[in-house]
Amino acid sequence: ILLIVAKKVGGGLATIGLAGAGVGIGIVFGAFLIAYSRNSQLRNELFSYTLLGFALTEAIALFALMMAFLILF
Repeated sequence: ILLIVAKKVGGGLATIGLAGAGVGIGIVFGAFLIAYSRNSQLRNELFSYTLLGFALTEAIALFALMMAFLILF
C-alpha cells in the first residue's frame, strides 16, 4: 500500500512543471503584446518568434505530463 501512495504523490509532484509552463506561456504572449505595441511593423517576425517560444514552453509541459503518467502507470 505504501508503493501505491508513493506513486500517487510522485505523480502529483511531477505535475508541478505544468504550472511553470503556464506561467511561461503567459510571459511569452505578454512579451509579444508589449513588443507589438512598441513596433507594429514587425508583426510577422514577432509572431513567428512567439510561436517558437510557445512551442518550446509547451514541450516542457508535455515532458512534465509524460513523466507524471510514467510514474503513475
